Amino acid sequence: MTLFSRRDAQAVASILRDASIAEIRPRFRRLAAGDVRAKSGPLDLVTEADEAAERRITAALRAAFPGCVVVGEEAATADPSILAALADAELAFVVDPVDGTSNFAAGMPLFGCMAAAIWRGEVVAGIIHDPMGDDTAIAVRGEGAWTETPDGHHADLRVAAPVPLAEMAGAVSWRFLPEPLRQTVNRALPKVAASFQYRCAAHEYRLAAGGHCHFLFYGRLYPWDHAPGWLLHQEAGGYSARFDGTPYSPAITSGGLICAPDRASWQALHEALLAG
Repeated sequence: MTLFSRRDAQAVASILRDASIAEIRPRFRRLAAGDVRAKSGPLDLVTEADEAAERRITAALRAAFPGCVVVGEEAATADPSILAALADAELAFVVDPVDGTSNFAAGMPLFGCMAAAIWRGEVVAGIIHDPMGDDTAIAVRGEGAWTETPDGHHADLRVAAPVPLAEMAGAVSWRFLPEPLRQTVNRALPKVAASFQYRCAAHEYRLAAGGHCHFLFYGRLYPWDHAPGWLLHQEAGGYSARFDGTPYSPAITSGGLICAPDRASWQALHEALLAG
């Protein structure tokens, strides 16, 4: 039993929305050349919006939840050692201020603002705000997953019904897979009905949790990218496991992840995409 409640999750959702209104949306399609920088390479970007939103969200979370640990993507990029705090903290938050930064920088309205609450190493809440649609997907461990709007409209989330492998459509991110697994997965993709990638885990997880695609496949597992959406998918009735069949953990950043409607679907995807 944790002390993190549905009301707490909604408080985090408000923090993300406030940061989106103040720091993210005003910069959308208004970034100057110096407002966008590469981190590890040309496909890994950071903008002024990422950094300003993360500062605002971090300060607001610390004020709302005194004593909590906050691990933001940009802070962890600058100092990877802060990731270790997730294992020992009673209450920690991981934050991705602008998930889908490449889309944001390109002026594409497909990005999200995400946070997850982690209680003694376990993900207990996931929040994914859509700054452009101005609604938020929320999951609380044991209480389900739903979307809500500022005017109070709620809609429950539920994963898609299982279908045969040849009818499955899903998001596949193979960029960070090691060889020869990368080639194995790419050769196997015609076994499913369709595969795509939004360059935005926030919207991919929301799509799967809402039943609008059947599976998600990821090769790298930074907690700010996956902890919020993983719980959303889980609470929407889905099944997930790492490539080796072990459960997802925010403390593990490797080993890949497959999310599916149920265990049988996961097994079919695992055999089709990873067995070669």
